[in-house]
Amino acid sequence: MVRGKIQMKRIENATNRQVTFSKRRSGLLKKARELAVLCDVEVGLIIFSQKGRLYEFSTTDMQEIIERYRKHAKNQEQTNKMDDERYMQQLKLETADMERKIELLEVSKRKFLGLDVASCSHEEILNIEGRLEQSLRSIRARKDQLFQEQIEKLRAKERLLLQENIQLREKNIAGENLLREPIVKEKEVVTYWSQSSNSTNTEVETELFIGLPEIRC
Repeated sequence: MVRGKIQMKRIENATNRQVTFSKRRSGLLKKARELAVLCDVEVGLIIFSQKGRLYEFSTTDMQEIIERYRKHAKNQEQTNKMDDERYMQQLKLETADMERKIELLEVSKRKFLGLDVASCSHEEILNIEGRLEQSLRSIRARKDQLFQEQIEKLRAKERLLLQENIQLREKNIAGENLLREPIVKEKEVVTYWSQSSNSTNTEVETELFIGLPEIRC
């Protein structure tokens, strides 16, 4: 039968809690004893029950183990304190170095802006001039690149507009041709009728009328 997982929380029932304490206390003491024998280590185990009863296990004198623990804890505390002091000292040195670098950058920035150059030597002036010229070349190159990209965009837009203009013109011509076709046919009919009437009358008046018929007296 598979044993279910026990939830780690306080057992509310006092009887069950006491039974569990007795069983697990014995198991814990057994494990401590096995650990000391198998691994040849010093083990000190102290247990106080809920009623205040003491249960302990130690491979040597318990007092010696406690004193050894206190000494080790004190040394560890001092070591941690020294580590903290060294860490704080390192942070202070890094902060001072960072402040010095920031100050140098501020001075250099003012010189690049043309301020506080009276104290600069000839070599420093030449160095600043060279850097400024290099910066100007980079800025001009970037400006030319942006202008070229803008020109390419405008050319692409121009090609698109020309293509749309051609399409609109073709649609306009096609529409005009559709409107002209009925007029041409009407002229052909009138011309044919006029030519057939010339056999009897030399002067024939033709008139094309669109609308309701009128009554002529």
